[in-house]
Amino acid sequence: MSSTPTAIRVAGAAARAPDAPAVPAEAAPAWPNVHAPDAARARTDEVAQPTNARRALRALLRNPTAMAGLVILALMALPALAAPWLYPEDPLSMVDAPFIRPFTQPGYLLGTDSMGRDVAAGIAHGARVSLLVGISATLVGLGLGIAVGAPAGYFGGWVDEALQRLVILFQAIPNFILLIVIVAIAQPSLPVITLAIGLVTWPTVARLVRTEFRALRHKEFVLAARSLGYGHLRIILREILPNALPPLIVSASVMVATAILMESGLAFMGMGDPNVVSWGSMIGAGREQLRTAAYLTMAPGLAIVFTVLALNLLGDGLNDALNPRLSRER
Repeated sequence: MSSTPTAIRVAGAAARAPDAPAVPAEAAPAWPNVHAPDAARARTDEVAQPTNARRALRALLRNPTAMAGLVILALMALPALAAPWLYPEDPLSMVDAPFIRPFTQPGYLLGTDSMGRDVAAGIAHGARVSLLVGISATLVGLGLGIAVGAPAGYFGGWVDEALQRLVILFQAIPNFILLIVIVAIAQPSLPVITLAIGLVTWPTVARLVRTEFRALRHKEFVLAARSLGYGHLRIILREILPNALPPLIVSASVMVATAILMESGLAFMGMGDPNVVSWGSMIGAGREQLRTAAYLTMAPGLAIVFTVLALNLLGDGLNDALNPRLSRER
């Protein structure tokens, strides 16, 4: 994001009204090299101007699509945050008779599954697992993508060619197939699944970062930083990367949704962490009773649908807020 100053200086000749108080000569700025009479009476004023971040936040809050996504996401995140207090027991433990229908017993809002486990407890604790994996895997993917795409776009030449071959090598294999192979080789635990999802999603980020860096590396502020003698690392991290963040922020919201779907797919196939409950594992456990107890798959399925929908709505809102020109063109 561009580092817009919080105030701009407006200079001009002192064209004041006849009844306006005269500006004392000693208050005028000392411009010893300017001898023109009008320029000597020029004055400067500080004009407050909102920063880009504040302007983007204001546009995001005024966007009904983004606000709908935020509300839905907050409703899905609240049970995840309150799960240890609402359901302190292990969600994998049997609490009552199996196949208690939803809304039939006050203690079990969404009923119990075939093993007598509380479905509502599974939804709340599964939200913690899904959101944790989604956010952590996105951070891993962003870190790897920036580490590869930034030098490729900044230096170009043989560095760009070598790193692009690495990106193409990873993109040649379908993401989910590569994810299954990595998880199958290692033990299916939450850290392994998180790292595996990050490993299969970083090439998209690398391409996006490379494109942004190639567009920004010849801008005036980068040339000015080079003329001041700044090193490559400082220019990459403190000059170009902040200006390349808006498309990355938009992409991150979609990556979180993708990571949640990938983790759910793995858990549905029985390749999730067996020590935790997730939405995908709940769907996989309830597929055998799809005709007789459809609520076992509908509850976690709707949780996934609403979470992914909220993240996509939020991503669209972020895109409109951070790229207002694109929203006007639509």
